[in-house]
Amino acid sequence: MVIGLIVLAVVVVLYAIGTYNGLITLRNRYKNAFAQVDVQLKRRYDLIPNLVETAKAYMKHESETFEKVVAARNKAAQANRAVAADPTNPEALRELNKAEGQLVGAMRNFNIQVEAYPDLKASQNMMALQEELASTENKVSFARQAFNDAVTAYNTRREVFPSCIFAGIFGFHAAQLFEVENPVEREAVKVQF
Repeated sequence: MVIGLIVLAVVVVLYAIGTYNGLITLRNRYKNAFAQVDVQLKRRYDLIPNLVETAKAYMKHESETFEKVVAARNKAAQANRAVAADPTNPEALRELNKAEGQLVGAMRNFNIQVEAYPDLKASQNMMALQEELASTENKVSFARQAFNDAVTAYNTRREVFPSCIFAGIFGFHAAQLFEVENPVEREAVKVQF
């Protein structure tokens, strides 16, 4: 009887250690996945001021549009830094989702304004920047998907029985997906040449 209890205790301890290590591994995967998102978002944030500067030469009377794009970009970059500092913070990720939605809206408006300036659309510099932005948008989408896949694996592992018991004991909280909240934002930013 005593040997049976000792064996059971050893099995429970080994299972707890395995569960703990597995949750740490999955949490580190989704943190790394966010680091990949972060790289692509920073790339996008760096491209936006170049687009604005290129457009300014042609769109002299659109300063309000430029200001909205730059403000949305700065807000999104700030929210991104908060998530990069702690990808486990669900509130920071919600703020990033919101800021990204505002940036997408500002960029959509910017692209509508660009349509009114044929010389700007034909500019080699503008075309190159728009092509680079379109490529970056694709990379952001793929990185987001990888992040959400890693978060889903982590959340699934922490929610299944009996792992959920140990996840609660060890303080593993649910991770937040990086998802688009507004259906209009689900549409890709249209970059036209």
